Amino acid sequence: MGFLYDYINVVFYIVAFLVGGIPFGVFFTRLYGIKIQEVGSGSTGATNVYRALKEVAPKQAKLLSIATLVLDAIKGLLVVLVAKLVGLPYGAQWMIALLAIVGHCYSPYLGFKGGKGVSTAIGSVLLLIPIEGALGLVVWAIVGKVFKVSSLSSLFGVLSGIALTFIVPYVLPIPDSINIIAQIHSHAPVILIGLLILYTHIPNIKRLFSGQENKVL
Repeated sequence: MGFLYDYINVVFYIVAFLVGGIPFGVFFTRLYGIKIQEVGSGSTGATNVYRALKEVAPKQAKLLSIATLVLDAIKGLLVVLVAKLVGLPYGAQWMIALLAIVGHCYSPYLGFKGGKGVSTAIGSVLLLIPIEGALGLVVWAIVGKVFKVSSLSSLFGVLSGIALTFIVPYVLPIPDSINIIAQIHSHAPVILIGLLILYTHIPNIKRLFSGQENKVL
């Protein structure tokens, strides 16, 4: 029986990586004959979709950018949701969430290149730590509204959500089902997610410090 569970976990890990790698941003920009990986940062995420389309299709650019953001989040949420419905343990669910994000950042359909991972990270953890995830979204929205810099709001949103996992489980009486400490007795998955997001944003961080990061939001 243990072997069967291990086999199911491995299947889910592979599926999570493959689903996470679906490049919605590439699909949308190709509708207008644009190769998104040759535009701006080369990322397949929502911000670069907007950057790629704002000149050729200004009316559709914002809509398709939002659609990319939502779909990139949904693919992360979906694989974790199915894992929950199947009854996989929390450790496996967190691994699935992480692999969906890795798949987005290093898509097997694009030569292991992809996006920055923020939207998929949000979707992947939303069912596991909804309070921290929702608060991270609030931070993302506020920073984006004030500074209008996508990378800055993304970094603050994700990292604040991660930081809150060191606070919320200890100060709020939340159910074990949404408490990372009760789930796996470790912060390792969110730390790995944070490091991955920081790594994919290294060029943006360099531009932020040099004052060269463009405002997009």
